[in-house]
Amino acid sequence: MNFTLLAPEILLTVLAFVIILMGLLVSNKSKNMLGYLSAAGLVACFVYVLGNGMTGKTSYFYDSLVVDPLSQVFKLIFIIVSLIVVIASIEYFKNNRNQDEYYALLLLSTVGMMVVASANDLISLFVGFELASMSTYVLAGFEKKNPASLEAALKYFIIGSLSSALMLFGMSLVYGMTGSTNIPAIIEYFNVTHLSAQSSLGILAMVFLVAGFGFKMAIVPFHMWAPDTYEGSPSVVSALLAAGSKKMGFVAAFRVLILALVAIKVDIQYTFAILAILTMTYGNIVAISQRSIKRMLAYSSIAQAGYISLAFVVMTQMSVAGGILLALGHALMKAGAFIAVAVVGYMVLNDNKNAKNSDDLGNFAGLGKRAPITAFSLFIFFLALAGIPPSAGFIGKFVLFYSITVEALTPATSWLLIVVIIAILNSALSIYYYARVIRYMYVLPPNGEKIKEPAPYVVAMLLAVIGTIGIGLYPEPFVQMAINAAHVLGV
Repeated sequence: MNFTLLAPEILLTVLAFVIILMGLLVSNKSKNMLGYLSAAGLVACFVYVLGNGMTGKTSYFYDSLVVDPLSQVFKLIFIIVSLIVVIASIEYFKNNRNQDEYYALLLLSTVGMMVVASANDLISLFVGFELASMSTYVLAGFEKKNPASLEAALKYFIIGSLSSALMLFGMSLVYGMTGSTNIPAIIEYFNVTHLSAQSSLGILAMVFLVAGFGFKMAIVPFHMWAPDTYEGSPSVVSALLAAGSKKMGFVAAFRVLILALVAIKVDIQYTFAILAILTMTYGNIVAISQRSIKRMLAYSSIAQAGYISLAFVVMTQMSVAGGILLALGHALMKAGAFIAVAVVGYMVLNDNKNAKNSDDLGNFAGLGKRAPITAFSLFIFFLALAGIPPSAGFIGKFVLFYSITVEALTPATSWLLIVVIIAILNSALSIYYYARVIRYMYVLPPNGEKIKEPAPYVVAMLLAVIGTIGIGLYPEPFVQMAINAAHVLGV
C-alpha cells in the first residue's frame, strides 16, 4: 500500500520523537533550535499537503482513514495554526529548558487533529481526538509555576474527559444500532432502514454526539471550559486551542453529524439552529463586559463557533463551504490575535517583571505608538472577526449567510430568515467590543516608551495578517477549495 499521502502525519510523528531525543542530548541553551526544526517540519508538511491530495479520495487501514478534499483543507488549517504558534513560541519559550517536551507535544497534538480530519471510522476518530486532547491538556498547564495555568489545565482536563465520555457513549449507541463503526457503513444502514422503530435510539445517539462534539467546538451550553482555559493557558497555547483544537470538533461534526446521521436531518437542523443562536448571542453579550482581552477573545471565539454552526442548520453544499471558509479565516484571525496578546504580555513584563493581568485592557492603551506592528495586526484581526471586508471573516460570513438566505426563500423553511437576521445583528454587536480595544490602542496615550517587537512574534502575526487579507482580496481559490471539500459530504 502506498502511504505517501499520509507523509505529513508520519513526518510530524517522527519529528516529535526526534525532538524528544535531541532534548536529551543537547544543552538547555541549544534547545532554542528545536523551534526552528519544528517550524521547518511544518512548512514541509504545508507544501506537501497543498501540492497533493486536494482532489480525489484514497482510503487506508480498511477504510478507517481517508485522504480527500475535506481532510486536506482541515489539515492545512491545523498545519498553518501550528506553524504560527511554533514561530511565536520561539520567542515565548526562549531559553526554557523544557522546550523539547513543548514542541514534541505541539507536533503530536497537530498529528491528532490531522487524524481526526481523515477519520472515516468512529474508532480512528476517537483515537485522533484523544491524541490531540492529551497533548493539549499538558500544554495548557505548561507554565507549572503559574497557578492560573495549572487551573486552566485542570478545568480543561475534567471537562475534556467528560466530553470524551459523552461522545464515546454516543458512538457506542450508533454501533449498537448499526453493528459497524465505519462511517460509510453507518450511512448505508440509515439510508436503508430510515431508522423506523429505532428512531428514538437514533435521536438519543445524536444527543450524546452533539454534546460530545459541542464541548470540543465550545458551543453553548458546552462552552464553560473555554474562557478560563484560554485565559490561564500560555498565550501561544491559547492560540492553538482557539484556532486549531476547536476546528477539530467541527471537522468531526461535519463527518459524523452530516453524513452518518443524515436520516434524522430535521432534528439536527432545529437543534443546531437553537444552539447557534444561543452560542453567538451569549458569546457576544458576555464579551462586551470583559476587561481581560484573553477572556474577551475566548467569548468572541464562542460567538464565532455559533456562526460556523449555522452550516449544520441547512446542510447544503454552499452552507458547508461557508462554514469551512469561516473556520479557515477564524483560525488565522484568532491565532494572530492571541499572538498579539502575547506581545503585549512581553511588553508589560519588560516594564514590570512582577506585573499581573498583563492582558488587561488598560495595558493596550497607546499600543499603536509602543508596538505599531502588533497594534496594526490586532486592528486587522478585529476588523476581520467583525466581518468587515476585505477579509477572510467577511468572505466566510457572506457565503454562509447567503446560503441560509437562499434556503429561507422556500416557504417551508422561511423561519431561517430569522436565524440570518439574528446572525447579522450579532456580527454588528461584536463591532462594539472590538472597536473599544482599537480605541485604546490608537486614541489613548501610551503608558511607556516604544518597544522593540521580537522578530518571531512579528513574523507569526504578519503570516496571519497576510492570510486574513489574502483570502478577502482573492477569495476564488479558497471558495472553490471549500466547495470541493463540502462536495465530499454529499450535501
